[in-house]
Amino acid sequence: MQASQASTTAVPPPPIPAPLRLQRPRSLQFAAFLAAVAWYYCARALAASAANGLAQHFGLADTQPLIEAVFLIFMVILGLALLRAIERRRAPLRLTIGLPSRATSRAEWATGAAIGWGIAAASVLPMAIARALNVRLWTSPRAFELLGLSLVTLAITTLAHDVGVHGYAFQRLVDATGPVRATLAMALFSAIGTSLHPGVSSAAIAISALAGVLLSLCWLRTHAVWLLWGLHFAWAASTGILFGLPLGGNTDFSTVVDARAIGPRWLTGGSYGPAAALFTFLILIAAIPILVRATSDYAWDYTRPPIIPAGYDVTIPPPAAHVAMELQAAQQPQPINPASLVQILPAAPASPPDRT
Repeated sequence: MQASQASTTAVPPPPIPAPLRLQRPRSLQFAAFLAAVAWYYCARALAASAANGLAQHFGLADTQPLIEAVFLIFMVILGLALLRAIERRRAPLRLTIGLPSRATSRAEWATGAAIGWGIAAASVLPMAIARALNVRLWTSPRAFELLGLSLVTLAITTLAHDVGVHGYAFQRLVDATGPVRATLAMALFSAIGTSLHPGVSSAAIAISALAGVLLSLCWLRTHAVWLLWGLHFAWAASTGILFGLPLGGNTDFSTVVDARAIGPRWLTGGSYGPAAALFTFLILIAAIPILVRATSDYAWDYTRPPIIPAGYDVTIPPPAAHVAMELQAAQQPQPINPASLVQILPAAPASPPDRT
C-alpha cells in the first residue's frame, strides 16, 4: 500500500530536451562563404579552359558552351562536396547545396519561371511599343538545333550559379551575418562582379545589385534553389533566346530570333541588353512584392521554425483515503449469490431419424 501510494504521488521527471543544432563559429561560416564563391569563379575559369581545349582538338565549336556548362556544374558540386566534408556536415549533399526533395519542387520551379518570364517580357515591352526592335528570324533546321543546345546550356549554367552562389554560399553567409546583412552583401557582390565587365554602365551595376536582392529573396522565401533556378533560367532564356536580345552583352544565344534594339540606352540597354535599361530597374522593384505574395505558402511551410511541444506531464494522484478504500475492497472476498449462478446442462444426443 505504501509503495503504491508513493508511485502515484511521485513527481514526474522533466521532459528530455530536443537535440540542439550544432552551432558553428561565425568566422567559420564566413570563411566557408568566401571559399564557395572563390571556388565558383575558379570553376568557371577552369571549365572555360577545358571546354575550349576540347572544342579545338575535336572540332566541337557548336557544343563548346554546353561542354563548358557540364564541366562547370560538375566542378561546382565537387567543390561544394569537399567544403561540406571539411565542415563535417551530416546533412545530405542535396540538402546542403539547396536542392531538397520536395513534393512542391516542380511547382516552385514553375512559379519562379513565370515570374522570370514576366520580368523579361515587361522589360522588352517598352522597346516593342517604341518600335525600337529590329527582329530577324532564322528558320533553318540548324537554327533549331542550336536553339535546343542553347536551352540546355542555359539551364545547366544557371543551375551551377544558383547552387554554388545561393544554394551553399548564401546559406553560410546567412548563418554568419543574418538574412538582412547577407542579402545586402549579395547585392554588393553582384554589383562588383558586373562592374568588372568593360564598358558597363552604372544602370547595369544598379540592376545587377537589385537582381542579387531578388535572387536572395527567392532563397529566403523557400530555403531551396527550385524557385530561384526557375526565375533565373526563365529570365535568361526569355531575354537571350525567346526575344533574341543580348544577355549581359552575350549574343551567342540568339539562334532562331535575332533582335537588335535601336534607341536610347536607358530604354534598350545598348549592347549590354535589357539588363542595362533603367526601365528594367523599375520592373525588378515591382517584382519583389509579387514574389513575396506568390511564395507566401512556401514561406509558411519551409521557413518558419516548427513548434515543438514541451512541458511537464501533470498527473493528479488520487487521495490516500480513496486508494486505501479501493485496496481494502479488493482484499475482501465478495459473497456469491446462488440465484445469480447459471447452470449449463449437457445437451441430450439427438436420435437418428426413422427412415421406414
